[in-house]
Amino acid sequence: MMTSRLQRLFSTLRALHHDNPLGLPKRGEPPVMPRRGLPPRRSIPNVKKVVAVASGKGGVGKSTVAVNLAFSLAAHQRARVGVLDLDIFGPSIPKLLGLETGGEPHLTSSGALIPLTNHGIPAMSIGFLLPGADAPVTWRGLMVQKAVQQLLFDVDWRGADPTGPGLDILVIDMPPGTGDVPLSLGQLVNVDGTVIVSTPQDVSLADVRKGINAFQKLSIPIIGLVLNQSYFLCPTCKTPHELFGSSNSAKALGIELLGELPLIPGVSTGGDAGLPYAILNSRSNTDGVAGQLWREAMLAITERVWDVLHTEHGVP
Repeated sequence: MMTSRLQRLFSTLRALHHDNPLGLPKRGEPPVMPRRGLPPRRSIPNVKKVVAVASGKGGVGKSTVAVNLAFSLAAHQRARVGVLDLDIFGPSIPKLLGLETGGEPHLTSSGALIPLTNHGIPAMSIGFLLPGADAPVTWRGLMVQKAVQQLLFDVDWRGADPTGPGLDILVIDMPPGTGDVPLSLGQLVNVDGTVIVSTPQDVSLADVRKGINAFQKLSIPIIGLVLNQSYFLCPTCKTPHELFGSSNSAKALGIELLGELPLIPGVSTGGDAGLPYAILNSRSNTDGVAGQLWREAMLAITERVWDVLHTEHGVP
């Protein structure tokens, strides 16, 4: 079976094939980095709009925000939305979408990866190709760059139907930092906008500033900032507590503040169970007022992202 062959290649031969780290059948010439200057950016096949969700800092809930943004866009805008996990060393999308035991991706007749789907959202992650959930990826820069290229251009977002419509929006979950992956994305792909995620602490915002500067140098448009875990709403006193600091520093970053998401238990427990908070029934909400405020903030973020992507001039 082709998928079993794919996983065997990944687990045994990957270190020997730096030009094809995912072990995919050859499908024409991939984009290459020229020796001088930058390569021309191109669109991802069968994708209309690309939104990157990024942060210079790890552990701020970026992947959780990316997944919930994707579901919110699909639910409230009736859009066809997919999620691409570009975190090569620490992929979180399989866990957050409940696809840890979803099996290996199949291949199209031309050798492209077919996304796995759960809750109506197609997704691709290097985590689907690893021989086990605890298997590490121990690659140097060139292997990472090639793997990113393959995840960007060798996934068929039409799914198993070659006549399918593809995606209206692809949400890309970026890894933390400003290294190989954001560089490859910025140099190879037409990105329509970036959502920056941070928590309010100065130690997080310091790295977020670096991430913002990196995207600006790459001429990747920034839609705005989502301040995650901005406050905790006490269930008894109803008073917001800024556990990780004030939002004032975040407001001074020089980009639009799209919304502030409160810290609530349901987001964490839902993510661990593969049930993004955005799809949970609000009538069975156990987080009370805080849960409703989270939903309202995510809806406002979703509407702003949608509006920016579909204005004539895009990000201001």
